[in-house]
Amino acid sequence: METERIYARQHRGVVVAQNGVVAASQPLAATAGLQVLMRGGSCVDAAIATSAVLCVVEPYNSQIGGDGFAIVFDGKEERTTAFNGSGAAPRQATRERFASGIPVRGLAAASVPGLVSLWFTLHERWGTLPVAELLQPAIDYARQGFPAGYRYVRAFETHAGWLKEFADTQATLTGGAPLHPGAVIRQPDLGWTLEQIALGGREAFYRGPVMERVMAFSRESGGLFAPEDWAEHRTQVCDPLRVTYRGYTVHGQPPVSQGHILLQELNLVEGFNLAEMGPGSADTIHVQVEAKKLAFADRAAYLGDPDFVQVPVSALLSKEYAARRREQIDLRHAAVNVQAGEVPHDTTYFCVADRWGNAVSFIQSVFWGFGCGVIAKGTGVLFNNRMTGFSLDPSSPNVLAPGKRTAHTLNACVVTHGTGERGALAFLGGTPGGDVQVQSNLQVICNVIDFGMNAQEAVEAPRWQHGGAVGAAGELAGGVLGVETRVAERTLQELERRGHVVERLDPWGHGSAYQLIIRHPESGAYLAGSDPRCDGQAVGF
Repeated sequence: METERIYARQHRGVVVAQNGVVAASQPLAATAGLQVLMRGGSCVDAAIATSAVLCVVEPYNSQIGGDGFAIVFDGKEERTTAFNGSGAAPRQATRERFASGIPVRGLAAASVPGLVSLWFTLHERWGTLPVAELLQPAIDYARQGFPAGYRYVRAFETHAGWLKEFADTQATLTGGAPLHPGAVIRQPDLGWTLEQIALGGREAFYRGPVMERVMAFSRESGGLFAPEDWAEHRTQVCDPLRVTYRGYTVHGQPPVSQGHILLQELNLVEGFNLAEMGPGSADTIHVQVEAKKLAFADRAAYLGDPDFVQVPVSALLSKEYAARRREQIDLRHAAVNVQAGEVPHDTTYFCVADRWGNAVSFIQSVFWGFGCGVIAKGTGVLFNNRMTGFSLDPSSPNVLAPGKRTAHTLNACVVTHGTGERGALAFLGGTPGGDVQVQSNLQVICNVIDFGMNAQEAVEAPRWQHGGAVGAAGELAGGVLGVETRVAERTLQELERRGHVVERLDPWGHGSAYQLIIRHPESGAYLAGSDPRCDGQAVGF
């Protein structure tokens, strides 16, 4: 069979380790995390080190001026905890102020950064090594420099047009000289900020010298930040959302994250025998895409900040609701306009597991590539443009309001054995990619559970991505289905026959970069895979 040929090979080997493993999108970051694990640090210690280095070496994806979300699996208690490290809109951010629309670039597009607070909230619970020690690799790369990789250079080429308007940012992140692979990039101002955090902790960033420099810059640059916006920011600690799927429990991120969409998708596809349909088949792709459409229509209708609106997650994740919605999936035809049911752009992801059986699924972002494009003078902090995630429609649950968190594409997930809140760790994984995140998570979870793929096979398997516009009535309309051309051409033609508008992507052209760690149920060894669609790698010992 052609599907057997497609899935029989993998480009990279599975990384197998007993004492700890890190899978991340950038080798320097993965190595920093591994070194922490080898010194006896916890998975959270390693996650903080990895996260901080990513802020230095992948500024186009994430930075300390952005947000983060995490789910931690406690190996001793066999239970999960979710963390929402997103920031709120400034107090001055009103709909009236943005009558002409929320700008994509410029400091007015930035919400309060939440990533640094997330580091310290996690560390208070599971940290074992001093934060100053964990931030040292990032400080060294910022002060002493790191060599730009090919993807680093390509990011600046891709965004060259609008970056010309932000000359200071471009000079800071390129060294002010023509950029080429191997060019050493130094960011002394960012090194100063990281040192302040290492010395003064969370308060140095949100109330102390870093905040003071940001406020001065914000006043000069048209930003909306006020000291109170930063001083009052806190990471939210939550119970994850959970659904069962074929004998496993999938733990997802609660609102404001779109994590409930992944869980809805799984509930919907659970009613179909994917294993019999086969990986990469027209039936499997069709069912998954139609499930995605239904779940995304519900996102548009219901997702918002639960501090401001009631998000009916219990009803959305019920098996009864899934059964009713599943009836709308026609195996022969693609849906064109999908209504919400009635109920009673750039990011980086990594995951870490340690010798004690603890694990953390971690995602962070500045939203669009290079966020709002602005670095606060004297800090090296590149800010997000997460404000653009808000709606200005007063009837939307995600309408902009001062102090409100926007609906987030960021989500992380953990899968455990059994069908209860507690259970042994099975695997964890995730990816950047905006709206593509929950679509990729769906496919990789099915690759592991339904199709029995190993960690590297699961992340390398051909993937699809579907985009659709939300219509005036709140329906999800149309949309293009992009599919990597390692999928058989006859399968693509069959999808077109069913009504899908198919775009043939490059063989490895899907817009995500998955990292995955599976734990062997008997030996406890970790088996990790890293997506060849990025520069990432899995490392362990």
